[in-house]
Amino acid sequence: MIVKMKKVTLLVSQKRTNIAVNELRKLGVLHIKHMRSPHADYITAIEHKLTRINNALDIVNDFEIEEEPIEESVNPWKEISKKVKEVGCLGQEKEKLQKIIEQAQKEQIWFKDWGNVSKSMIESLKEKGVFVNFHICSKSFLKTIDKEEVVYVLKKRAGLCYIVHISRNKDDSLKLPKVEAPQESSYALNKKITLSSQKLEEIDAQLKELSIHKKCFLHYKEKFIKKLEFCQVRFGMISQEGVACLGGFCPEESVSKISKAASINGWATIFEEPDNPDEVPTLIRNPRWVEIIKPVFKFMGTLPGYKEFDISFWFLLFFSLFFAMLIGDGGYGLVLLATTVFLKKKFKTAQKEIFFLMYVLSAATVIWGAITGTWFGFENIAKLPILNSLVIDKINSFVSANQLYMIFLCFVIGAVHLTIAHAIMAFRYINSVVALAQAGWICIIWSAFFLAGNLLLSKPLPGFIGILGVGGALLVILFSNPQKNIIKGMAISLADLPLKAISSFSDIVSYLRLFAVGYATVAVASTFNAMAFEAGFNNIIAGIIAALILFFGHTLNILLGLMAVVVHGIRLNMLEFSGHLNMQWSGSKYRPFK
Repeated sequence: MIVKMKKVTLLVSQKRTNIAVNELRKLGVLHIKHMRSPHADYITAIEHKLTRINNALDIVNDFEIEEEPIEESVNPWKEISKKVKEVGCLGQEKEKLQKIIEQAQKEQIWFKDWGNVSKSMIESLKEKGVFVNFHICSKSFLKTIDKEEVVYVLKKRAGLCYIVHISRNKDDSLKLPKVEAPQESSYALNKKITLSSQKLEEIDAQLKELSIHKKCFLHYKEKFIKKLEFCQVRFGMISQEGVACLGGFCPEESVSKISKAASINGWATIFEEPDNPDEVPTLIRNPRWVEIIKPVFKFMGTLPGYKEFDISFWFLLFFSLFFAMLIGDGGYGLVLLATTVFLKKKFKTAQKEIFFLMYVLSAATVIWGAITGTWFGFENIAKLPILNSLVIDKINSFVSANQLYMIFLCFVIGAVHLTIAHAIMAFRYINSVVALAQAGWICIIWSAFFLAGNLLLSKPLPGFIGILGVGGALLVILFSNPQKNIIKGMAISLADLPLKAISSFSDIVSYLRLFAVGYATVAVASTFNAMAFEAGFNNIIAGIIAALILFFGHTLNILLGLMAVVVHGIRLNMLEFSGHLNMQWSGSKYRPFK
Protein backbone atom coordinates (compact mmCIF):
# COMPACT_ATOMS: atom_id res chain seq x y z
CA MET A 1 0.00 0.00 0.00
CA ILE A 2 1.02 3.64 -0.43
CA VAL A 3 2.18 5.02 2.93
CA LYS A 4 0.44 8.21 4.09
CA MET A 5 2.72 11.25 4.25
CA LYS A 6 2.76 14.44 6.27
CA LYS A 7 4.01 17.76 5.02
CA VAL A 8 6.70 19.01 7.40
CA THR A 9 7.98 22.56 7.94
CA LEU A 10 10.86 23.18 10.34
CA LEU A 11 11.96 26.55 11.74
CA VAL A 12 15.45 26.68 13.26
CA SER A 13 17.89 29.31 14.42
CA GLN A 14 19.96 30.53 11.47
CA LYS A 15 23.10 30.15 13.56
CA ARG A 16 22.34 26.46 14.15
CA THR A 17 21.32 25.43 10.62
CA ASN A 18 24.34 23.13 10.14
CA ILE A 19 23.58 21.35 13.41
CA ALA A 20 19.90 21.06 12.50
CA VAL A 21 20.64 19.61 9.05
CA ASN A 22 23.07 17.14 10.60
CA GLU A 23 20.46 16.01 13.16
CA LEU A 24 17.87 15.59 10.43
CA ARG A 25 20.30 13.44 8.47
CA LYS A 26 20.75 11.22 11.51
CA LEU A 27 16.98 10.78 11.76
CA GLY A 28 16.86 9.67 8.11
CA VAL A 29 13.09 10.06 7.63
CA LEU A 30 12.54 13.43 5.94
CA HIS A 31 12.22 13.67 2.16
CA ILE A 32 13.52 17.18 1.50
CA LYS A 33 11.64 19.70 -0.61
CA HIS A 34 13.90 22.69 -1.19
CA MET A 35 12.40 26.04 -0.33
CA ARG A 36 14.61 27.56 -3.02
CA SER A 37 17.03 26.31 -5.64
CA PRO A 38 20.27 25.53 -3.74
CA HIS A 39 23.14 27.66 -5.09
CA ALA A 40 26.52 28.24 -3.45
CA ASP A 41 30.18 28.34 -4.45
CA TYR A 42 30.80 25.42 -2.12
CA ILE A 43 28.18 23.32 -3.97
CA THR A 44 29.83 24.18 -7.31
CA ALA A 45 33.24 23.17 -5.92
CA ILE A 46 31.87 19.79 -4.73
CA GLU A 47 30.19 19.18 -8.11
CA HIS A 48 33.49 19.85 -9.88
CA LYS A 49 35.22 17.48 -7.48
CA LEU A 50 32.62 14.76 -8.21
CA THR A 51 33.10 15.32 -11.93
CA ARG A 52 36.85 14.70 -11.52
CA ILE A 53 36.25 11.58 -9.42
CA ASN A 54 33.73 10.21 -11.95
CA ASN A 55 36.21 10.92 -14.73
CA ALA A 56 38.94 9.06 -12.81
CA LEU A 57 36.60 6.11 -12.22
CA ASP A 58 35.68 5.99 -15.92
CA ILE A 59 39.38 5.82 -16.77
CA VAL A 60 40.39 3.12 -14.27
CA ASN A 61 37.27 1.03 -15.02
CA ASP A 62 39.00 -0.06 -18.23
CA PHE A 63 41.49 -2.03 -16.12
CA GLU A 64 40.60 -5.22 -14.25
CA ILE A 65 42.83 -5.78 -11.23
CA GLU A 66 42.48 -6.79 -7.58
CA GLU A 67 41.87 -3.93 -5.20
CA GLU A 68 44.61 -2.80 -2.81
CA PRO A 69 43.93 -0.13 -0.18
CA ILE A 70 46.01 3.01 0.02
CA GLU A 71 48.43 2.90 2.94
CA GLU A 72 47.21 4.68 6.05
CA SER A 73 48.52 8.23 6.38
CA VAL A 74 47.80 11.30 8.44
CA ASN A 75 45.21 12.34 5.83
CA PRO A 76 44.09 9.35 3.70
CA TRP A 77 41.54 11.49 1.79
CA LYS A 78 44.36 13.81 0.76
CA GLU A 79 46.28 10.82 -0.62
CA ILE A 80 43.23 9.66 -2.57
CA SER A 81 42.72 13.20 -3.92
CA LYS A 82 46.28 13.13 -5.26
CA LYS A 83 45.64 9.78 -6.94
CA VAL A 84 42.41 11.08 -8.50
CA LYS A 85 44.24 14.13 -9.85
CA GLU A 86 47.05 11.94 -11.20
CA VAL A 87 44.57 9.66 -12.97
CA GLY A 88 42.82 12.70 -14.46
CA CYS A 89 46.08 14.16 -15.81
CA LEU A 90 47.14 10.81 -17.27
CA GLY A 91 43.69 10.41 -18.79
CA GLN A 92 43.95 13.81 -20.50
CA GLU A 93 47.41 12.98 -21.81
CA LYS A 94 46.15 9.61 -23.06
CA GLU A 95 43.27 11.29 -24.86
CA LYS A 96 45.66 13.75 -26.57
CA LEU A 97 47.95 10.93 -27.70
CA GLN A 98 45.01 8.95 -29.06
CA LYS A 99 43.92 11.99 -31.09
CA ILE A 100 47.46 12.45 -32.41
CA ILE A 101 47.63 8.79 -33.48
CA GLU A 102 44.15 8.93 -35.02
CA GLN A 103 45.01 12.08 -37.00
CA ALA A 104 48.36 10.66 -38.14
CA GLN A 105 46.69 7.45 -39.29
CA LYS A 106 44.14 9.46 -41.29
CA GLU A 107 46.93 11.43 -42.96
CA GLN A 108 48.78 8.21 -43.76
CA ILE A 109 45.86 7.16 -45.95
CA TRP A 110 46.79 10.07 -48.28
CA PHE A 111 50.10 8.44 -49.13
CA LYS A 112 48.38 5.17 -50.04
CA ASP A 113 46.37 7.05 -52.66
CA TRP A 114 48.99 9.49 -53.97
CA GLY A 115 52.34 7.89 -53.26
CA ASN A 116 55.25 8.90 -51.05
CA VAL A 117 55.17 12.64 -51.81
CA SER A 118 55.63 15.12 -48.99
CA LYS A 119 54.58 18.74 -48.69
CA SER A 120 58.23 19.80 -48.55
CA MET A 121 58.91 18.11 -51.90
CA ILE A 122 55.98 19.96 -53.50
CA GLU A 123 57.21 23.27 -52.04
CA SER A 124 60.72 22.56 -53.29
CA LEU A 125 59.40 22.01 -56.83
CA LYS A 126 57.35 25.19 -56.56
CA GLU A 127 60.51 27.18 -55.81
CA LYS A 128 61.99 25.82 -59.06
CA GLY A 129 58.94 26.88 -61.05
CA VAL A 130 57.21 23.49 -61.20
CA PHE A 131 53.68 23.46 -59.82
CA VAL A 132 52.17 20.12 -58.82
CA ASN A 133 48.49 19.77 -57.94
CA PHE A 134 46.45 16.71 -56.97
CA HIS A 135 42.82 16.23 -58.01
CA ILE A 136 40.04 13.65 -58.03
CA CYS A 137 37.70 13.66 -61.02
CA SER A 138 35.26 11.46 -62.92
CA LYS A 139 36.27 9.50 -66.01
CA SER A 140 34.05 11.72 -68.16
CA PHE A 141 35.79 14.89 -66.90
CA LEU A 142 39.18 13.34 -67.63
CA LYS A 143 38.28 13.17 -71.34
CA THR A 144 37.56 16.92 -71.41
CA ILE A 145 41.04 17.94 -70.20
CA ASP A 146 43.17 19.64 -72.87
CA LYS A 147 45.78 17.25 -74.23
CA GLU A 148 48.45 19.93 -73.85
CA GLU A 149 48.04 19.78 -70.09
CA VAL A 150 50.50 17.52 -68.30
CA VAL A 151 48.26 15.12 -66.42
CA TYR A 152 49.10 11.72 -64.95
CA VAL A 153 46.50 9.23 -63.78
CA LEU A 154 47.76 7.55 -60.61
CA LYS A 155 44.75 5.43 -59.75
CA LYS A 156 41.20 4.62 -60.77
CA ARG A 157 38.71 3.58 -58.10
CA ALA A 158 34.92 3.43 -57.94
CA GLY A 159 34.53 5.38 -61.19
CA LEU A 160 36.90 8.15 -60.00
CA CYS A 161 40.36 9.04 -61.25
CA TYR A 162 43.18 10.20 -59.00
CA ILE A 163 45.25 12.59 -61.17
CA VAL A 164 48.38 14.77 -60.87
CA HIS A 165 48.53 18.02 -62.81
CA ILE A 166 51.99 19.51 -63.47
CA SER A 167 52.54 22.97 -64.95
CA ARG A 168 55.07 25.81 -65.23
CA ASN A 169 52.48 28.44 -64.51
CA LYS A 170 51.02 28.73 -61.02
CA ASP A 171 47.80 30.17 -62.46
CA ASP A 172 47.12 27.09 -64.56
CA SER A 173 44.33 25.01 -63.06
CA LEU A 174 41.89 22.29 -64.07
CA LYS A 175 38.90 23.90 -62.36
CA LEU A 176 38.83 21.02 -59.89
CA PRO A 177 39.10 21.05 -56.08
CA LYS A 178 42.67 20.49 -54.96
CA VAL A 179 43.60 17.61 -52.68
CA GLU A 180 46.14 19.00 -50.24
CA ALA A 181 49.11 16.88 -49.18
CA PRO A 182 49.84 16.38 -45.43
CA GLN A 183 52.28 18.78 -43.83
CA GLU A 184 54.47 15.90 -42.67
CA SER A 185 56.08 13.11 -44.65
CA SER A 186 55.02 9.48 -44.41
CA TYR A 187 58.21 8.75 -42.50
CA ALA A 188 57.52 11.54 -39.99
CA LEU A 189 53.96 10.36 -39.50
CA ASN A 190 55.09 6.77 -38.92
CA LYS A 191 57.61 7.99 -36.37
CA LYS A 192 54.91 10.09 -34.64
CA ILE A 193 52.58 7.07 -34.45
CA THR A 194 55.36 4.86 -33.06
CA LEU A 195 56.47 7.35 -30.38
CA SER A 196 52.88 8.20 -29.40
CA SER A 197 52.02 4.50 -29.14
CA GLN A 198 55.01 3.93 -26.87
CA LYS A 199 53.94 6.81 -24.63
CA LEU A 200 50.42 5.44 -24.65
CA GLU A 201 51.66 2.07 -23.40
CA GLU A 202 53.59 3.80 -20.61
CA ILE A 203 50.48 5.76 -19.57
CA ASP A 204 48.35 2.58 -19.63
CA ALA A 205 50.92 0.90 -17.38
CA GLN A 206 50.70 3.83 -14.93
CA LEU A 207 46.89 3.82 -15.03
CA LYS A 208 46.81 0.07 -14.46
CA GLU A 209 48.96 0.58 -11.39
CA LEU A 210 46.63 3.34 -10.16
CA SER A 211 43.50 1.28 -10.85
CA ILE A 212 44.17 -0.77 -7.72
CA HIS A 213 42.70 2.20 -5.81
CA LYS A 214 39.34 1.96 -7.58
CA LYS A 215 37.50 1.01 -4.37
CA CYS A 216 39.08 3.96 -2.56
CA PHE A 217 37.90 6.26 -5.34
CA LEU A 218 34.36 4.93 -4.88
CA HIS A 219 34.49 5.60 -1.12
CA TYR A 220 35.85 9.06 -1.90
CA LYS A 221 32.94 9.64 -4.29
CA GLU A 222 30.39 8.53 -1.68
CA LYS A 223 31.91 10.98 0.77
CA PHE A 224 31.43 13.89 -1.62
CA ILE A 225 27.92 12.79 -2.60
CA LYS A 226 26.99 12.97 1.08
CA LYS A 227 28.64 16.38 1.30
CA LEU A 228 26.71 17.55 -1.74
CA GLU A 229 23.41 16.30 -0.31
CA PHE A 230 24.14 18.09 2.97
CA CYS A 231 24.99 21.36 1.22
CA GLN A 232 21.97 21.20 -1.07
CA VAL A 233 19.73 20.84 1.96
CA ARG A 234 21.61 23.58 3.82
CA PHE A 235 21.52 26.10 0.98
CA GLY A 236 18.01 25.07 -0.10
CA MET A 237 16.65 26.65 3.10
CA ILE A 238 15.27 30.17 3.22
CA SER A 239 16.36 32.54 5.98
CA GLN A 240 14.93 35.74 7.37
CA GLU A 241 15.53 37.68 10.57
CA GLY A 242 17.72 35.01 12.08
CA VAL A 243 15.32 32.12 11.37
CA ALA A 244 15.89 29.42 8.72
CA CYS A 245 13.06 27.40 7.24
CA LEU A 246 13.23 23.85 5.88
CA GLY A 247 10.46 21.76 4.31
CA GLY A 248 9.76 18.22 3.22
CA PHE A 249 7.62 15.12 3.67
CA CYS A 250 7.76 12.17 6.03
CA PRO A 251 5.67 9.05 6.67
CA GLU A 252 2.97 9.55 9.32
CA GLU A 253 4.63 7.08 11.70
CA SER A 254 7.84 9.16 11.60
CA VAL A 255 6.18 12.34 12.84
CA SER A 256 6.93 11.39 16.46
CA LYS A 257 10.66 11.02 15.67
CA ILE A 258 10.85 14.52 14.19
CA SER A 259 8.75 15.96 17.05
CA LYS A 260 11.08 14.41 19.63
CA ALA A 261 14.18 15.73 17.86
CA ALA A 262 12.51 19.16 17.57
CA SER A 263 11.82 19.35 21.31
CA ILE A 264 15.42 18.36 22.11
CA ASN A 265 17.01 20.81 19.62
CA GLY A 266 14.58 23.69 20.00
CA TRP A 267 13.02 23.62 16.53
CA ALA A 268 9.55 24.84 15.70
CA THR A 269 7.61 22.29 13.63
CA ILE A 270 4.48 22.31 11.52
CA PHE A 271 2.87 19.03 10.43
CA GLU A 272 -0.01 19.22 7.96
CA GLU A 273 -1.77 17.27 5.23
CA PRO A 274 -0.08 17.70 1.83
CA ASP A 275 -1.90 20.35 -0.20
CA ASN A 276 -0.38 19.36 -3.57
CA PRO A 277 -0.30 15.58 -4.17
CA ASP A 278 2.01 16.04 -7.18
CA GLU A 279 4.79 17.19 -4.84
CA VAL A 280 4.45 14.28 -2.43
CA PRO A 281 6.88 11.34 -2.87
CA THR A 282 5.54 7.80 -3.00
CA LEU A 283 6.56 5.15 -0.49
CA ILE A 284 5.08 1.68 -0.99
CA ARG A 285 5.05 -0.99 1.71
CA ASN A 286 3.61 -4.46 1.22
CA PRO A 287 3.96 -7.92 2.76
CA ARG A 288 7.19 -9.63 1.72
CA TRP A 289 5.37 -12.08 -0.52
CA VAL A 290 3.86 -9.17 -2.50
CA GLU A 291 7.18 -7.29 -2.62
CA ILE A 292 8.52 -9.86 -5.11
CA ILE A 293 6.74 -7.98 -7.91
CA LYS A 294 8.98 -4.92 -7.34
CA PRO A 295 11.60 -5.96 -9.97
CA VAL A 296 8.92 -5.72 -12.68
CA PHE A 297 8.06 -2.15 -11.68
CA LYS A 298 11.78 -1.29 -11.58
CA PHE A 299 12.20 -2.80 -15.04
CA MET A 300 9.32 -0.66 -16.32
CA GLY A 301 10.55 2.41 -14.44
CA THR A 302 7.06 3.08 -13.11
CA LEU A 303 5.81 4.35 -9.77
CA PRO A 304 2.25 5.36 -8.89
CA GLY A 305 1.58 8.92 -7.80
CA TYR A 306 0.87 9.63 -4.14
CA LYS A 307 -2.90 9.86 -4.76
CA GLU A 308 -2.96 6.93 -7.18
CA PHE A 309 -3.23 3.22 -6.38
CA ASP A 310 -0.75 0.58 -5.33
CA ILE A 311 -1.70 -2.35 -7.57
CA SER A 312 1.18 -4.59 -6.49
CA PHE A 313 -1.06 -7.44 -5.25
CA TRP A 314 -3.35 -7.44 -8.28
CA PHE A 315 -0.41 -7.04 -10.63
CA LEU A 316 1.33 -10.06 -9.07
CA LEU A 317 -1.84 -12.17 -9.16
CA PHE A 318 -2.81 -11.49 -12.77
CA PHE A 319 0.76 -11.23 -14.08
CA SER A 320 1.38 -14.76 -12.78
CA LEU A 321 -1.74 -15.97 -14.62
CA PHE A 322 -0.83 -14.10 -17.82
CA PHE A 323 2.75 -15.42 -17.67
CA ALA A 324 1.49 -19.00 -17.34
CA MET A 325 -1.00 -18.63 -20.20
CA LEU A 326 1.47 -16.93 -22.54
CA ILE A 327 4.30 -19.43 -21.96
CA GLY A 328 1.58 -22.08 -21.96
CA ASP A 329 3.70 -25.18 -21.40
CA GLY A 330 4.38 -27.09 -18.17
CA GLY A 331 7.67 -28.43 -19.56
CA TYR A 332 8.87 -24.90 -20.21
CA GLY A 333 7.82 -24.01 -16.67
CA LEU A 334 10.07 -26.78 -15.34
CA VAL A 335 12.96 -25.49 -17.49
CA LEU A 336 12.46 -21.97 -16.13
CA LEU A 337 12.23 -23.33 -12.58
CA ALA A 338 15.48 -25.30 -12.95
CA THR A 339 17.20 -22.28 -14.53
CA THR A 340 16.09 -20.09 -11.62
CA VAL A 341 17.46 -22.56 -9.06
CA PHE A 342 20.78 -22.66 -10.94
CA LEU A 343 21.06 -18.87 -11.23
CA LYS A 344 20.18 -18.38 -7.56
CA LYS A 345 23.05 -20.63 -6.53
CA LYS A 346 25.43 -18.94 -8.97
CA PHE A 347 24.50 -15.34 -8.14
CA LYS A 348 24.08 -15.47 -4.37
CA THR A 349 24.33 -11.70 -3.89
CA ALA A 350 21.67 -10.85 -6.50
CA GLN A 351 18.31 -9.38 -5.50
CA LYS A 352 16.27 -12.17 -3.88
CA GLU A 353 12.90 -10.82 -5.08
CA ILE A 354 13.79 -11.65 -8.69
CA PHE A 355 14.35 -15.33 -7.91
CA PHE A 356 11.23 -15.65 -5.75
CA LEU A 357 9.19 -14.00 -8.49
CA MET A 358 10.56 -16.47 -11.03
CA TYR A 359 9.71 -19.35 -8.68
CA VAL A 360 6.09 -18.15 -8.57
CA LEU A 361 5.89 -17.56 -12.34
CA SER A 362 7.53 -20.90 -13.14
CA ALA A 363 5.24 -22.77 -10.73
CA ALA A 364 2.19 -21.04 -12.25
CA THR A 365 3.37 -22.12 -15.72
CA VAL A 366 3.82 -25.73 -14.57
CA ILE A 367 0.29 -25.74 -13.10
CA TRP A 368 -1.19 -24.25 -16.29
CA GLY A 369 0.70 -26.78 -18.40
CA ALA A 370 -0.59 -29.61 -16.20
CA ILE A 371 -4.27 -28.62 -16.43
CA THR A 372 -4.05 -27.96 -20.19
CA GLY A 373 -2.06 -31.16 -20.85
CA THR A 374 0.88 -29.32 -22.44
CA TRP A 375 4.38 -30.71 -21.84
CA PHE A 376 6.99 -29.63 -24.42
CA GLY A 377 4.25 -29.78 -27.07
CA PHE A 378 3.98 -33.62 -26.80
CA GLU A 379 0.38 -34.72 -26.44
CA ASN A 380 1.36 -38.23 -25.33
CA ILE A 381 3.15 -36.98 -22.20
CA ALA A 382 -0.15 -35.68 -20.79
CA LYS A 383 -1.69 -39.13 -21.35
CA LEU A 384 0.55 -40.68 -18.71
CA PRO A 385 -1.56 -41.93 -15.74
CA ILE A 386 -0.76 -39.27 -13.14
CA LEU A 387 -0.55 -36.33 -15.57
CA ASN A 388 -3.74 -37.37 -17.35
CA SER A 389 -5.72 -37.01 -14.13
CA LEU A 390 -4.64 -33.34 -13.88
CA VAL A 391 -5.94 -32.30 -17.30
CA ILE A 392 -9.17 -30.28 -17.45
CA ASP A 393 -10.91 -31.44 -20.61
CA LYS A 394 -12.47 -28.06 -21.41
CA ILE A 395 -9.05 -26.37 -21.75
CA ASN A 396 -7.02 -29.28 -23.16
CA SER A 397 -4.60 -27.64 -25.62
CA PHE A 398 -4.76 -30.57 -28.08
CA VAL A 399 -8.54 -30.57 -28.53
CA SER A 400 -9.29 -28.14 -31.38
CA ALA A 401 -12.93 -27.84 -30.29
CA ASN A 402 -11.70 -26.14 -27.09
CA GLN A 403 -10.44 -23.05 -28.91
CA LEU A 404 -13.77 -21.21 -28.72
CA TYR A 405 -14.04 -21.99 -25.02
CA MET A 406 -10.49 -20.64 -24.45
CA ILE A 407 -11.41 -17.41 -26.22
CA PHE A 408 -14.48 -17.15 -24.00
CA LEU A 409 -12.32 -17.81 -20.93
CA CYS A 410 -9.98 -14.95 -21.96
CA PHE A 411 -12.99 -12.62 -22.18
CA VAL A 412 -14.05 -13.74 -18.68
CA ILE A 413 -10.57 -13.04 -17.32
CA GLY A 414 -10.61 -9.60 -18.97
CA ALA A 415 -14.04 -8.72 -17.58
CA VAL A 416 -13.07 -9.83 -14.06
CA HIS A 417 -9.74 -7.96 -14.27
CA LEU A 418 -11.37 -4.68 -15.32
CA THR A 419 -14.22 -5.15 -12.83
CA ILE A 420 -11.65 -5.31 -10.04
CA ALA A 421 -10.18 -2.00 -11.27
CA HIS A 422 -13.55 -0.23 -11.03
CA ALA A 423 -14.32 -1.93 -7.71
CA ILE A 424 -11.07 -0.45 -6.32
CA MET A 425 -12.16 2.97 -7.58
CA ALA A 426 -15.63 2.52 -6.05
CA PHE A 427 -14.08 1.58 -2.69
CA ARG A 428 -11.96 4.75 -2.70
CA TYR A 429 -15.06 6.89 -3.35
CA ILE A 430 -17.35 4.80 -1.12
CA ASN A 431 -18.65 7.94 0.64
CA SER A 432 -19.35 9.72 -2.62
CA VAL A 433 -21.87 9.29 -5.44
CA VAL A 434 -18.85 8.68 -7.71
CA ALA A 435 -18.92 5.11 -6.36
CA LEU A 436 -22.26 4.68 -8.16
CA ALA A 437 -20.60 5.79 -11.41
CA GLN A 438 -17.98 3.07 -10.93
CA ALA A 439 -20.77 0.54 -10.44
CA GLY A 440 -22.14 1.81 -13.73
CA TRP A 441 -18.84 1.15 -15.45
CA ILE A 442 -18.86 -2.39 -14.10
CA CYS A 443 -22.28 -2.86 -15.74
CA ILE A 444 -20.91 -1.46 -19.03
CA ILE A 445 -17.88 -3.80 -18.88
CA TRP A 446 -20.10 -6.86 -18.50
CA SER A 447 -22.34 -5.59 -21.28
CA ALA A 448 -19.21 -5.34 -23.46
CA PHE A 449 -18.29 -8.88 -22.37
CA PHE A 450 -21.65 -10.30 -23.53
CA LEU A 451 -21.46 -8.29 -26.75
CA ALA A 452 -17.95 -9.61 -27.50
CA GLY A 453 -19.18 -13.16 -26.91
CA ASN A 454 -22.05 -12.58 -29.32
CA LEU A 455 -20.01 -10.94 -32.11
CA LEU A 456 -16.94 -13.16 -31.96
CA LEU A 457 -18.29 -16.44 -30.61
CA SER A 458 -21.93 -16.28 -31.72
CA LYS A 459 -23.12 -16.67 -28.14
CA PRO A 460 -26.72 -15.50 -27.59
CA LEU A 461 -27.15 -12.21 -25.79
CA PRO A 462 -28.82 -12.54 -22.36
CA GLY A 463 -32.21 -10.90 -21.98
CA PHE A 464 -31.01 -8.50 -19.30
CA ILE A 465 -28.16 -6.99 -21.37
CA GLY A 466 -30.31 -3.98 -22.31
CA ILE A 467 -31.09 -3.19 -18.67
CA LEU A 468 -27.44 -3.82 -17.76
CA GLY A 469 -26.05 -1.52 -20.47
CA VAL A 470 -28.63 1.27 -20.18
CA GLY A 471 -28.59 1.15 -16.36
CA GLY A 472 -24.79 1.34 -16.33
CA ALA A 473 -24.79 4.24 -18.79
CA LEU A 474 -27.33 6.16 -16.66
CA LEU A 475 -25.25 5.67 -13.50
CA VAL A 476 -22.16 6.93 -15.33
CA ILE A 477 -23.96 9.97 -16.79
CA LEU A 478 -25.60 10.93 -13.50
CA PHE A 479 -22.73 10.43 -11.05
CA SER A 480 -19.35 10.61 -12.86
CA ASN A 481 -18.96 14.39 -12.51
CA PRO A 482 -20.89 15.59 -9.44
CA GLN A 483 -21.12 19.40 -9.61
CA LYS A 484 -23.35 22.18 -8.37
CA ASN A 485 -24.51 22.56 -11.95
CA ILE A 486 -25.97 19.04 -12.39
CA ILE A 487 -26.78 19.53 -16.08
CA LYS A 488 -23.20 20.56 -16.86
CA GLY A 489 -21.80 17.52 -15.01
CA MET A 490 -24.16 15.19 -16.88
CA ALA A 491 -23.25 16.80 -20.22
CA ILE A 492 -19.53 16.22 -19.59
CA SER A 493 -20.18 12.58 -18.65
CA LEU A 494 -22.40 12.07 -21.69
CA ALA A 495 -19.75 13.49 -24.01
CA ASP A 496 -17.10 11.09 -22.62
CA LEU A 497 -19.33 8.02 -22.48
CA PRO A 498 -19.35 6.79 -26.14
CA LEU A 499 -15.58 6.68 -26.59
CA LYS A 500 -14.99 5.19 -23.14
CA ALA A 501 -17.66 2.52 -23.74
CA ILE A 502 -16.05 1.58 -27.08
CA SER A 503 -12.67 1.54 -25.33
CA SER A 504 -14.08 -0.87 -22.71
CA PHE A 505 -15.24 -3.20 -25.48
CA SER A 506 -11.82 -3.14 -27.18
CA ASP A 507 -10.12 -3.70 -23.81
CA ILE A 508 -12.19 -6.86 -23.23
CA VAL A 509 -11.31 -8.13 -26.72
CA SER A 510 -7.66 -7.25 -26.06
CA TYR A 511 -7.43 -10.17 -23.59
CA LEU A 512 -7.81 -12.47 -26.61
CA ARG A 513 -4.02 -12.13 -26.98
CA LEU A 514 -3.62 -14.56 -24.05
CA PHE A 515 -5.24 -17.34 -26.08
CA ALA A 516 -3.57 -16.38 -29.39
CA VAL A 517 0.00 -16.33 -28.04
CA GLY A 518 -0.49 -19.40 -25.81
CA TYR A 519 -1.98 -21.38 -28.70
CA ALA A 520 0.89 -20.26 -30.98
CA THR A 521 3.41 -21.52 -28.39
CA VAL A 522 1.81 -24.99 -28.41
CA ALA A 523 1.64 -25.00 -32.23
CA VAL A 524 5.32 -24.02 -32.62
CA ALA A 525 6.42 -26.67 -30.07
CA SER A 526 4.39 -29.36 -31.87
CA THR A 527 5.87 -28.31 -35.23
CA PHE A 528 9.46 -28.63 -34.00
CA ASN A 529 8.61 -32.01 -32.46
CA ALA A 530 7.23 -33.19 -35.81
CA MET A 531 10.37 -31.93 -37.60
CA ALA A 532 12.57 -33.83 -35.15
CA PHE A 533 10.62 -37.07 -35.64
CA GLU A 534 10.83 -36.64 -39.40
CA ALA A 535 14.62 -36.45 -39.09
CA GLY A 536 14.33 -39.73 -37.19
CA PHE A 537 16.47 -41.48 -34.63
CA ASN A 538 17.53 -44.37 -36.89
CA ASN A 539 21.25 -43.60 -36.70
CA ILE A 540 23.66 -41.37 -34.79
CA ILE A 541 23.69 -38.51 -37.32
CA ALA A 542 19.88 -38.47 -37.61
CA GLY A 543 19.63 -38.61 -33.81
CA ILE A 544 22.00 -35.63 -33.43
CA ILE A 545 20.05 -33.61 -36.02
CA ALA A 546 16.76 -34.45 -34.28
CA ALA A 547 18.22 -33.50 -30.90
CA LEU A 548 19.48 -30.17 -32.27
CA ILE A 549 16.06 -29.43 -33.78
CA LEU A 550 14.41 -30.11 -30.44
CA PHE A 551 16.94 -28.07 -28.47
CA PHE A 552 17.02 -24.98 -30.69
CA GLY A 553 13.31 -25.16 -31.49
CA HIS A 554 12.15 -25.27 -27.89
CA THR A 555 14.78 -22.73 -26.78
CA LEU A 556 13.51 -20.32 -29.44
CA ASN A 557 9.93 -20.98 -28.37
CA ILE A 558 10.73 -20.20 -24.73
CA LEU A 559 12.47 -16.94 -25.71
CA LEU A 560 9.52 -15.91 -27.88
CA GLY A 561 7.20 -16.71 -24.98
CA LEU A 562 9.25 -14.52 -22.62
CA MET A 563 9.14 -11.69 -25.16
CA ALA A 564 5.36 -12.11 -25.33
CA VAL A 565 5.19 -11.79 -21.55
CA VAL A 566 6.96 -8.42 -21.73
CA VAL A 567 4.83 -7.20 -24.63
CA HIS A 568 1.42 -8.61 -23.65
CA GLY A 569 1.53 -9.76 -20.01
CA ILE A 570 2.82 -6.44 -18.70
CA ARG A 571 0.68 -4.43 -21.11
CA LEU A 572 -2.62 -5.88 -19.83
CA ASN A 573 -1.72 -4.70 -16.33
CA MET A 574 -0.03 -1.41 -17.19
CA LEU A 575 -2.48 -0.20 -19.85
CA GLU A 576 -5.84 -1.97 -19.74
CA PHE A 577 -6.11 -2.50 -15.97
CA SER A 578 -4.30 0.71 -14.93
CA GLY A 579 -6.21 2.68 -17.56
CA HIS A 580 -9.50 1.81 -15.90
CA LEU A 581 -7.99 3.06 -12.65
CA ASN A 582 -7.10 6.36 -14.38
CA MET A 583 -3.48 5.88 -13.33
CA GLN A 584 -0.78 8.14 -14.77
CA TRP A 585 2.19 6.48 -13.01
CA SER A 586 3.41 9.95 -12.15
CA GLY A 587 5.02 9.17 -8.80
CA SER A 588 8.42 10.29 -7.53
CA LYS A 589 10.31 7.99 -5.18
CA TYR A 590 10.50 8.71 -1.46
CA ARG A 591 14.17 9.47 -0.82
CA PRO A 592 14.78 10.32 2.84
CA PHE A 593 17.73 12.54 3.72
CA LYS A 594 20.00 10.23 5.69
